Amino acid sequence: MPTPKKGARLGGSASHQKHILSNLAASLIQHGAIKTTDAKAKLLRPYVEKIITKAKAGTVADRRNVLKLIPNKEVVTYLFNELAPKFEGREGGYTRIVKLENRKGDNAPVSQISLVLEETVSTEATRATRAAASKKAEEAEAAKAEETEAPEAEAEATEAAEATETSDEK
Repeated sequence: MPTPKKGARLGGSASHQKHILSNLAASLIQHGAIKTTDAKAKLLRPYVEKIITKAKAGTVADRRNVLKLIPNKEVVTYLFNELAPKFEGREGGYTRIVKLENRKGDNAPVSQISLVLEETVSTEATRATRAAASKKAEEAEAAKAEETEAPEAEAEATEAAEATETSDEK
């Protein structure tokens, strides 16, 4: 088999790289955040994001496909039952990479990759705009209701005034 031309492998061979990514993904899902080298974090991000997207669908076929990638049943069960519902409103961007200082022994650049579980500013902003729009709609409905009630109230008032005038005349 020819050597891949896409770049250096993490562990030397394709199968070793798959095992490294599988173990890193399992650790990330289990612990929520891990520290690793920049190269591993950059390769791990799309790998985990695709797995989480499959977990959000939640079908049996998706569960089996994820088990092929992460052969740890406890981690996959936790992913499908606990984590996937937390990412339901999010359309991607499930992970965050933060660069840290270089490692002491070999001066390798180290990053922390973590799952983004809290709501971001953009989702809060969209929620605020929706709330403002619904308030405007409610105010408009209230104004329309007052406009329709005003002529009815005037008509009732004139009828009441006419009734009192006719009773006064008798």
